Amino acid sequence: MKEPITKKLTVLRVNRHEASEFEDTIVKEHSATIMINDREVVTLLCSPMDLEYLATGFLLSEGLLKSRDEIIRTSMNGDDRKSTVRIETKDSGNFSKYASSRRLIASSGGRGSSYGNALPDSQPTIESRVEISASEVLALVEDFHQRSPVFEATGGVHSAALCRPDGILVFHDDIGRHNAVDKVFGECFLKDISTTDSIIVTSGRVSSEILLKVARRRVPVIISVAAPTDVAVQLAEDLGITLVGFVRGNRMNVYTHDWRVKIDGK
Repeated sequence: MKEPITKKLTVLRVNRHEASEFEDTIVKEHSATIMINDREVVTLLCSPMDLEYLATGFLLSEGLLKSRDEIIRTSMNGDDRKSTVRIETKDSGNFSKYASSRRLIASSGGRGSSYGNALPDSQPTIESRVEISASEVLALVEDFHQRSPVFEATGGVHSAALCRPDGILVFHDDIGRHNAVDKVFGECFLKDISTTDSIIVTSGRVSSEILLKVARRRVPVIISVAAPTDVAVQLAEDLGITLVGFVRGNRMNVYTHDWRVKIDGK
């Protein structure tokens, strides 16, 4: 199913001295219900594209999927306002406890921890020796900004990308910053794209939830054009993740494990 992700409408533009009508482009908001073995897990507010990747990435982030071998089949149905993504797995017993805990999750900040997605105490730190130069960070972010015609048209979506130091491999948009990251990891999972020694670039604030998604997929570097929270910085420090924020112009802030970011010429 491929639904339009934007719509046009006539709005009134007002300034201090005058008003005029013009045609504006806005993003569409969609409702996607994820079901495992006919049990409803969650309903996400999202953009109406790449919903299979979104569902898979969300389940990965929540620790409900571990291996592609668990998935028997995926199906989807719906209309331009709502969809249902059904994932059939080999073992239905693992997911039964979530059926009674289903909840509506907002599309952007404030999603909350739905099923206790904190990392287990045994989670090892990330030992990756991957490095990236400051110029490579700036080049990735510049390319990242050029990848979203939806943002260019509406200003209404967040973006996320999986990268190597020399370029972007996977890119997704969504009205929710969490959803954009989940779509990236969902595609990587379904297409066997390794996230080891990789980099996540995001347009959104790096909260503890975003940091934990990255840690679950063993990604050693996360780069954002926005700010991190204090808990995200502490988690990044504890888990061996390099956290870079406020990448704007020719500057950036490196909050943790700065040895991975090399200054050009040194």
